[in-house]
Amino acid sequence: MSSSFLSIEGLAKRFPPQTGDGEPLTVFENVNFRIERGEFVCIIGHSGCGKSTIMNVLAGLDEATEGSVIMSGQEVRGPSLDRGVVFQNYSLLPWLSALRNVTFAVAARHRDWSKEQVRAHSYKYLELVGLTGGAELRKPAQLSGGMRQRVSIARAFAIQPELLLLDEPFGALDALTRGTIQDELLKIWRGTSQTVFMITHDVDEAIYLADRVLLMTNGPFARVAESVEVGIPRPRSRDEIVEHPNYYKVRNHLVHFLARRSKQMAGREHATASGRPETVRFGEDEKDRPAPSALYAISQ
Repeated sequence: MSSSFLSIEGLAKRFPPQTGDGEPLTVFENVNFRIERGEFVCIIGHSGCGKSTIMNVLAGLDEATEGSVIMSGQEVRGPSLDRGVVFQNYSLLPWLSALRNVTFAVAARHRDWSKEQVRAHSYKYLELVGLTGGAELRKPAQLSGGMRQRVSIARAFAIQPELLLLDEPFGALDALTRGTIQDELLKIWRGTSQTVFMITHDVDEAIYLADRVLLMTNGPFARVAESVEVGIPRPRSRDEIVEHPNYYKVRNHLVHFLARRSKQMAGREHATASGRPETVRFGEDEKDRPAPSALYAISQ
């Protein structure tokens, strides 16, 4: 058995044929990757490759057709408070205030805590995402989209899961709000031992946040083809990260994969025998840097 914190082995998702003599639809198959405790890993791929389905399997909200997910030596079967999820649509309880949305989850996690302990713990995480001073008493309908997402992130971290799953949590936010909440996410993550697995379509977001970026080929028969090590030291700042020798190398590699290679490598016939993603590293001592004009704009 793998000694990694999280091990995904031979995962596949197939749907029955729409007609009696048709072939089943294989969204992805032979998906294999591992995540170490405390890592921040992003996964990128075009729509339809099964990223969200993989995350739902990790969360225990869906079942794979084949394969297994092993976390801390135990197979994942069904939801658990050891895994926290943040969705793009916030998923808050609309009749509760921001603070009570968090205390509701914390009380479920720590049933032996007093109300005062639950409230103090919940308030601390809302404070970490900059949501106090009266905002914590507002209901979701009274909050902006960015503030709602802060509540979702505070709630997920407050239950102190071993694994935090983020499904494009900033996709609906404007650029300035997205950058602010990304920084707050990193601030909380640095102060915990939690492991993060995040879906994103944003190449720059992945480079800024992640230790590694997993790249998926197009579906059907999608798979994780590469594991790209970002190789940029932490802590990272937005104004300095673009000066690092790895930045444009990693960015161009990710964009080129999405623009061309994700389609070229698609299909069962291009899969490797082992099914393991290729590890891609970029040396910090290389001086050449691709020109910004080589970059692509990817629209999903």
